[in-house]
Amino acid sequence: MSLVSRKMGAALAGASLVRRMFEEGLSLKARFGAGNVFDFSLGNPDLPPPPAFKETLVRLARDDAPGVHGYMPNAGWPQVRERVAEYLNVEQGAGLARPFTADQVIMTAGAAGGLNVVFKAILDPGDEVVTPRPYFMEYGFYADNHGARLVPAEPGPGFSLDLKALAARLNPATRAVLLNSPHNPTGVIYPAEHLAVLGRLLAEAGAHWGRPIFLIADEPYRKLAYDGRQAPSIFPAHPYSIVVHSHSKDLSIPGERIGYAAINPDLPEGGPELFQSLALANRVLGFVNAPSLMQRALAELQGVTADLGRYQRRRDLFVQGLRSVGYRLDEPAGAFYLFPESPLADDEAFVSLLKEEKILAVPGRGFAGPGHFRLCFCTPEEVIERALPGFARALAKAGTAAG
Repeated sequence: MSLVSRKMGAALAGASLVRRMFEEGLSLKARFGAGNVFDFSLGNPDLPPPPAFKETLVRLARDDAPGVHGYMPNAGWPQVRERVAEYLNVEQGAGLARPFTADQVIMTAGAAGGLNVVFKAILDPGDEVVTPRPYFMEYGFYADNHGARLVPAEPGPGFSLDLKALAARLNPATRAVLLNSPHNPTGVIYPAEHLAVLGRLLAEAGAHWGRPIFLIADEPYRKLAYDGRQAPSIFPAHPYSIVVHSHSKDLSIPGERIGYAAINPDLPEGGPELFQSLALANRVLGFVNAPSLMQRALAELQGVTADLGRYQRRRDLFVQGLRSVGYRLDEPAGAFYLFPESPLADDEAFVSLLKEEKILAVPGRGFAGPGHFRLCFCTPEEVIERALPGFARALAKAGTAAG
């Protein structure tokens, strides 16, 4: 007799391979010692937050003004939303007719909370959300939370946007297209010209079927772009657009669960209603509002980041090291993941070979990207260097197995 719902029972059976590998890593570390296990499974930033973060927290913790730890508007502290809007005008305001204001910003419990708030506000049962493959597997759960269905679209070469494949997935049930750029797990950054074409496709489809199709960007890795690149904004591409951002990666504070959702200020109509719906969704989903202390800290930390340049040095070391022993992979333009080709058709079997070398990776099928595996380089350079001989041995074993 099961104590859980059928839906959750099925979800448990196919639970996140990322978390499963992370938990297996804890077991391996207990058996062999943490220093002898090479854990590249979970995107858990290991860089310290910037010094300004701690300084701000210490000062705010000493503030004993009445109400600083009390309830607030469900959208978040107005003064915080104003500061975020000011920063958005600098970072993503180019090409827009109107500026961001506090009434386009909802403070959220990270990007996961933000996406659920957005989906709660815009989705009806039976709606569809299209996203390119591979993708963060939680997206399917988030859509299902609100009675909708996630619809994967095939990628183009090098995991680029295949605009024809995306267009083929659009139909009267499509309510949103969800993008993630810089991308987890591939590190791809979608160029502005592709976003512009996608925006036109969505505008035409929305006009044809008589209701807008939203373009939603999940952007926790926006500031993790390498070699002088920048992730283009979706806002100029399509007026019915929403960005969800998390400071988990750029400030290196994933456990603090703080982010925001921002509505395009050029939304043709319904902006106030959408804002109020997002704020209500924050409440009825149980977040109520984003953590108060973190909100107040962010008001003073817009534009501040951890030492993100260290990720590029690790990327270069890891890419060169893997290629030197025979792996095939593209160099990621952003985020902190590699997505090499698996030398075995069964990527989960190859990840098991890596595990024999005490190397933890995630099978590509965990992201609807079979034939690859994901590595996260949130680890010191010396860990990457010490793991390379094990990668070479696993590749040799795979060659034997394939032969």
